[in-house]
Amino acid sequence: MISTHLSVVSLRDLTLVQAVRRHGSFNSAARAMHISPSGLSHQVQKVEQALGTPLFERGGRRIVPTAGGQRLLEQIDAVLVAAEHLQQAARAGEVAFGGELRLGVLATLGPYLLPHLIAPFPQHFPAATLSLSEGKPRGLLRRLHEGELDAVLAPPAPAVSGIAMRPLFFEPWEVMLRADHPLAGRRSVALEQLDAKEATLMTESHADHVLGGGHVQDVSLESLAALVGLRGGYALVPALAHDRLASTPDIALAKIKGQAPGREIALYWREASPWHGDLQAFAELLRKLAKQRPGLKLIETSKPL
Repeated sequence: MISTHLSVVSLRDLTLVQAVRRHGSFNSAARAMHISPSGLSHQVQKVEQALGTPLFERGGRRIVPTAGGQRLLEQIDAVLVAAEHLQQAARAGEVAFGGELRLGVLATLGPYLLPHLIAPFPQHFPAATLSLSEGKPRGLLRRLHEGELDAVLAPPAPAVSGIAMRPLFFEPWEVMLRADHPLAGRRSVALEQLDAKEATLMTESHADHVLGGGHVQDVSLESLAALVGLRGGYALVPALAHDRLASTPDIALAKIKGQAPGREIALYWREASPWHGDLQAFAELLRKLAKQRPGLKLIETSKPL
């Protein structure tokens, strides 16, 4: 039996507790959850009193869970995920994804892939809407695990319990050069022709360790093009961005000769999702779109997960 004290704790109260852990600050969590800091503190204390133990250590610059609180916070996460699954299961079968697919996409992928997805999505999933969030792989996968997103498009990552992954396609890098670079104007360039000291690389392409040296920037592709335009030299950029970047003044693009480096893209979702069949169909739609884009190569798997 659930105690009287615990029975008055709401799912909203548990969501507020989760926000404090995620932000590490009552003030930051209060702003994110649209509640006053004092109101948030009161609700967290209410949960702690119901559980009979403190969840967080107060007084430091950053709020951190107590030793016992960490274990209970994991259980709170499980309760919130179960509540979301209950809500989704109640709507299952009405329309695909229960009416909305909350998709997380890499910031360096979304603007170049999604224009090809917007038109066919409602044709394949009538009455369902597509809600988009851009970010970095680690943050997107964390939000997927916590139930804020239904699926994520990102490079392959180490296996995580409870998360399914379907490989989709390989996207090669291309070389982006300033228009006055000696290699500008060529259709293709060998990596050996490039001087590593001239490179301005985004974090993703640098992770391949294809080239040493140069500048590593954590910026959008448009900002990367601006940096190449200012500094000269070159950068490695994903092939899907070719059309958009090719229209940038004073910028030239070239393919990489031979076996070009690049990145793999996979679709992730929670194994417990009631939309498993819909997500498999969505993965097939993405693979169909990738097959139609020049340069992309489908990643073959023995069978869907």
